[in-house]
Amino acid sequence: MSVAEPRKIVLFRHAKADWPQVSDHERPLAERGRSDAAVAGRKLADTGITFGLALCSTSVRTRETWKLAVHELAHRPKTHYEERVYEASPGELIAVLNETPDDVQTLILIGHNPGVHGLADILAGESEGDALTRMNRRGFPTAAFAVLTFDGAWKSLEPGVATLADYWAPSE
Repeated sequence: MSVAEPRKIVLFRHAKADWPQVSDHERPLAERGRSDAAVAGRKLADTGITFGLALCSTSVRTRETWKLAVHELAHRPKTHYEERVYEASPGELIAVLNETPDDVQTLILIGHNPGVHGLADILAGESEGDALTRMNRRGFPTAAFAVLTFDGAWKSLEPGVATLADYWAPSE
């Protein structure tokens, strides 16, 4: 794939987690989270995006979210479970994304707030339609996702270079 073609990044927050007596990293999805993850997967399928790579936090709730969501997609992308996505800041997430091979045209990152929401805000220099208004009004609840596009190589991804093309949250 050419770096001249627009790239797509989907930033996907894990679904609603339960609060059992385990470490934060080991928290599983709540019943509502399992339902929302599958719905989010169907909405991701509706976008028509075929992902070349999935980067998923190693936490139990993100892995469970992705397992339920990816089941709804027509094509299952290669998935890399990345420790650095767990509790990452927007800057740390950009550093991870900058390492993406240039033959990957579309990528989904399954992570956590506040990093995922912060990253969407930081990357989006522009917005299509009312996507930014809806995201700012709603925040980035569990199982929400944002679709961003940008031109250039992954190593050139930096604040303000992307366009927020779409935003979805379970209560929409």
